[in-house]
Amino acid sequence: MKLPFVKCLALIFMLNIICNNVALAESHRFEIANSKVVTIESTVLGTKYDLFIKVPRSYFLAKNKSKKYPVLYLNDGPYTFKVAAGVTHMRNMDKVIVVGISFAHGENGQFSRVRDLTPVVDQNWTKYTTGGATEYLEFIEKEVFLYVEHNYRVNTEQRILSGQSLGGSFGAWVLLTKPELFSTYILTSPSLWFKNNWIFELEDKYAEKNKSLKANVFMATGALETLESGMKEDMVAGHVRFVNRLRSRNYQGLKLEDEVVKGTDHYSTFPVGLSKGLVLFYELQK
Repeated sequence: MKLPFVKCLALIFMLNIICNNVALAESHRFEIANSKVVTIESTVLGTKYDLFIKVPRSYFLAKNKSKKYPVLYLNDGPYTFKVAAGVTHMRNMDKVIVVGISFAHGENGQFSRVRDLTPVVDQNWTKYTTGGATEYLEFIEKEVFLYVEHNYRVNTEQRILSGQSLGGSFGAWVLLTKPELFSTYILTSPSLWFKNNWIFELEDKYAEKNKSLKANVFMATGALETLESGMKEDMVAGHVRFVNRLRSRNYQGLKLEDEVVKGTDHYSTFPVGLSKGLVLFYELQK
C-alpha cells in the first residue's frame, strides 16, 4: 500500500530528526568538570605517563585565589581517578586536588602496575616483571610532585596517598620507607601477602631503628576478602595482622584508623574506603 505524499514527507522528517539526535548524542562525551589530562615525559623511568587532574569547584573563586589545597594522589589512575572524582563530587567532599597517575604509555596496564607497585623482585611472578617501585616512587617525588606543585596552589604538607590492592601495599611500603612524603595514607584492600608477606619483615626492620611514624593512616579491607569467599589470599587476616603490629609498636605521631568493611569484596571496597578515609582527613583539618 502506498503512503500519501504528505505522510511520506512527515516520515522522512521524523527519521531525519531521529538520525540527527543519534549523531548528536554520539558526538558528545561525558566529561568530569574541572579536570584535565597531562602527559609527563619521565626522565626517571624513560617513558610517558598520563596524569588525570581535577580541582575543586572552590579553586576558581576569587576569595580563594591565595588558598592552597591538599592533594590526593592515586595510582591505578584509569580506575581510581573516576571513583575519586565521584567521591569528591559533592561540595562537602570537594576539598582536595585529585591526581590520578595512569600507566606507562604503550604498555599493558596490568604489566605496568605490577612492575611499578611492587618494591622487590618476586621470582614467583613469572608472567610479570616485579620490583620497580623504588624508581616509580622517585618518578612521583621528583616529577609528579614537581609538575603539580608548580602548576597548582598546593599545600605541600598535606599530600594524601591512596591505593587499592597492589596500590595499597605500595602505600604501606612508602609508609615504612619514606613516611614523610605524605601526611595521610588511605590504603584499601592492600596486597600485604606479596612475596610471602614481605611487608612484615620491612616493618620489623623499621621498628628496630625508629620510635616514631608521623602519619595519618586509614586502612580498609572488605569483609568478603577471605579464603571462604573465594579469595586466593586471606586479605582480612593480613589487614588485622598489620594494623595490630603497627599499634603494638606505639609509634609516636601515628594516627591509625582501620575498618573491615561489612558487605564489600576486593572490587567494591575502594569507593567505601576512600570516602571514609577522606572524611577522617577532613575531620583532622578542623
